Amino acid sequence: MDLFLQQIVNGLTLGCIYCLVALGLTLIYGIMEVPNFAHGHFYMIGAYVTFFMMTLYGLNYWLSAIIAGIVLAILGVLLERLVFHPMRHTPATNKFIAAVGAMLFLEALARVLWGSDYRNIPSVYDNVVQIAGIRTTEQKLIIIIGAFVLMAALYVFIKKTLIGSTIEAMAQNRDGASLVGIDVNRVAMLTFAVASLLAAAAASLSGPIFLVYPGMGNIIIMKAFVIIVIGGMGSIPGAVIGAFILGMAETMGATYISSSYKDIVAFAILVLILSIRPSGLFARGVR
Repeated sequence: MDLFLQQIVNGLTLGCIYCLVALGLTLIYGIMEVPNFAHGHFYMIGAYVTFFMMTLYGLNYWLSAIIAGIVLAILGVLLERLVFHPMRHTPATNKFIAAVGAMLFLEALARVLWGSDYRNIPSVYDNVVQIAGIRTTEQKLIIIIGAFVLMAALYVFIKKTLIGSTIEAMAQNRDGASLVGIDVNRVAMLTFAVASLLAAAAASLSGPIFLVYPGMGNIIIMKAFVIIVIGGMGSIPGAVIGAFILGMAETMGATYISSSYKDIVAFAILVLILSIRPSGLFARGVR
């Protein structure tokens, strides 16, 4: 029983990381209908920014994470303006190719600038704590709490603010939103900024327990796409539920079956759910 409860905490931790990345990807797809393959590499850049802020400039963990969020929000806006905005009236295939190109460019740039060495964000919360008989680290608790705070903040932003309402309206009908006076260009930039900030947050939270290297975005973006397909393309509730399903399934599979099959679990769940609900757990749309 103790092992099972321990793995519940580990699965919850992994699900929180997946959730933050998948939420950003879902926002972009819901608004732009763009499969932003470069989103995983924004996660990678966020981890590097946090790492270098702490190691080169001696900043504390939280300030480094905030700076990473700001840097990634700016990069997200630049990606939207320079890559996706000029292609807004082109076929979907062109956007797909552009997203893959941006992904490859960012990984190659990271290898040129920082090399291929594996690094760790210094952990300042590595003490072991015990809650109700379950042993875990402070960093894992920070990941879980931080992710839920950010999810709650995103919900309030989308549902309770005027700007968030414009994002929701644009996700439901882009042309209709434009006709009623919503500035679709500003909403698109804001969406990329928020999505990139979520990726940076996931990287800063998970960096102390995972390795930081140029190819780290490839695995996370693969998992994020599995999650948004499971949950329903463009659905925020679907992204949240899909992330925790995948996180729990991978953790339990690695523990009770074999760690060698951990990454295969994602696709097994994808096939299973889509065979039952081909459109995913939730219908499309930010809600």
